[in-house]
Amino acid sequence: MTILKGIDPLLGPDLLHALAAMGHGDEIAIVDANFPAAAMAKRLVRLDGVNAPRALEAVLTLLPLDTFVKSPVSVMQVVGSARQVPPPVREFQPIIDRAMGRRLKLAALERFAFYGRVQRAFAVLATGERRFYGNIILTKGVIGPEPA
Repeated sequence: MTILKGIDPLLGPDLLHALAAMGHGDEIAIVDANFPAAAMAKRLVRLDGVNAPRALEAVLTLLPLDTFVKSPVSVMQVVGSARQVPPPVREFQPIIDRAMGRRLKLAALERFAFYGRVQRAFAVLATGERRFYGNIILTKGVIGPEPA
């Protein structure tokens, strides 16, 4: 836990470093407790005991989402029921919408396509989320220059 003014206390030093080191277009995956994060991650950050929507909320206090891509946010489809929206994803939607300032359609990826994206992600944030399909990938955007 980090105790700094203006920074969500869930954002510890390892996660802050990963977020700061990411460049435009880099991705971070926030995954549930059942996800094979240690086997897939280039950079693994653990946030045990925290559910995925709360982790997403903390990350989005600092991470700008990419506005140059069709969808800067992807979730994993339910195996055998691609149209089903699991509870964690239902909770992700309003958090994403607040961060973007508008409704954003989340891209849904087949399980193994999602795994492939996670393996290429800059970092993986493993949460304590025990509900199935509590997984989301975010694409980092940019912060423009200060006004003159």
